[in-house]
Amino acid sequence: MASTSNRTSGGSFYGGAAPYRSREGLSTRPVASSDEIQLRIDPMHADLDDEITGLRSQVKQLRNVAQEIGSEAKFQKDFLDQLQMTVIKAQAGVKNNIRKLNKSIIKHGSNHIVHVVLFALFCFFVVYMWSKLSRR
Repeated sequence: MASTSNRTSGGSFYGGAAPYRSREGLSTRPVASSDEIQLRIDPMHADLDDEITGLRSQVKQLRNVAQEIGSEAKFQKDFLDQLQMTVIKAQAGVKNNIRKLNKSIIKHGSNHIVHVVLFALFCFFVVYMWSKLSRR
């Protein structure tokens, strides 16, 4: 058995990776293509029914995990679609309000600059009077 000597010598089948062994009766061996794995069953050490049952349960678990991943991905996609629609509606609302504000400023005039200048002059006057009164 070449795989037995390879297993015991610490070598590997796939360039440094340890060989896959599920139980005593099953072992992998290298093939020409890296995508393929050949499984060799040693009938002397294998209890095939246990191996098949174990593989079936693992396949069922993997199928359940894959279904859960699929349902979670669908839920996340739906959530992102709803979030995207909410953001689009919010952007449209902000754009509409800015347009209304611009129309209002144009219609009623832009006296806000005059108000800011008058407020600044008032603040300087208050600080000036406060400094005059604090020197006495």
